[in-house]
Amino acid sequence: MADSAAVVSQQQQNQRKEIYTYEAPWTVFSLAWSNRIQQNSQFRLAIGSYIEKYENSVQILKTRYTQHHPQVEPIMDIYSACTIEHPYPCTKILWSPEGMKNTPAAGGGGGNFGSRDLLATTGDYLRLWSVSPDDEKGGPESGMLKSKKEAMLNNNNKSDYCSPLTSFDWNEYDPSIIGTSSIDTTCTIWDINTQQAKTQLIAHEREVFDIAFSAGTDVFATVGADGSVRMFDQRNLEHSTIIYETPNLEPLLRLEWNKQDHNYLATFKVDSLTTTILDIRVPSMPVTELGGHHNPINAVAWAPHSSCHICTAGDDSQALIWDLTQMSKRSVEDPILAYNAEAEVNNLQWSSSQPDWVSIAFANKLQILRV
Repeated sequence: MADSAAVVSQQQQNQRKEIYTYEAPWTVFSLAWSNRIQQNSQFRLAIGSYIEKYENSVQILKTRYTQHHPQVEPIMDIYSACTIEHPYPCTKILWSPEGMKNTPAAGGGGGNFGSRDLLATTGDYLRLWSVSPDDEKGGPESGMLKSKKEAMLNNNNKSDYCSPLTSFDWNEYDPSIIGTSSIDTTCTIWDINTQQAKTQLIAHEREVFDIAFSAGTDVFATVGADGSVRMFDQRNLEHSTIIYETPNLEPLLRLEWNKQDHNYLATFKVDSLTTTILDIRVPSMPVTELGGHHNPINAVAWAPHSSCHICTAGDDSQALIWDLTQMSKRSVEDPILAYNAEAEVNNLQWSSSQPDWVSIAFANKLQILRV
């Protein structure tokens, strides 16, 4: 009885702090917030497993209120509404930008996919999935979902071998466009309505680790194992601009474009303790370097609603939020907010549809934090 009371007390304490935790049956690596506001679920996310074998999974998570104890208020729980079998671990998951606020995608122009509720994953291939209420399990009222694989896109039809995809980005201004990056040095821009590659280009001299679209549909940037940040314009792909190179050409792992001010990019090196903030108007020279971590950084996310806030997370089990308002005048020494997780943070995402919330993945847990 005492144990039960302790559990309820801990749940109440977390709820007051507005921290919600979901425990998965495997290590959580990839994660993504849905861009659609749900009628019967405060949050909806997708998480991907990291299991070192062929069979992996994606779970669609939703929330509901549950009465754990008759003497306390109902507590919000996170539950799995659907499980998708996925070959190999997902390197990234994203929901369709349709439904996002303040973007042309919010108008519902989703091409042939219409109003279907879509998410995409990368691993060995780019896959598109749709989810819908599961009528066999009670329909919309049950809160359960079913999935359907809509497409598997492969630009190398001449060979059984495929080069693994390291990452991708879904264009917020035209949801029919997805860009993928690969270890074979290439990036591919896909039209998901026709399921055809619009263009494929050799982007780097070595593996490409990440890709991100800027404002509009034409400009995107990439980072890779050759230590460079490169910017491309689909209207003239014969040339690219090298925005930045690491001093000793150390590999750059991830890239995030500022959602509110597209002059700024964030990137970090493999096994780095610092995040580099770049201004594309001043190539080669970082605006600032964010420290604060004692072990390598694994993820970075700009605030979707603010041009001067960014979150970093890493192997020191910390998620740090930084205010960059004064970065052009002086170096940014300390974060404005720090959260200590129970283990190394593998990934983080800042919700575009509900910008007061950040999600982090560590060990076999997903945690949602109010910031």
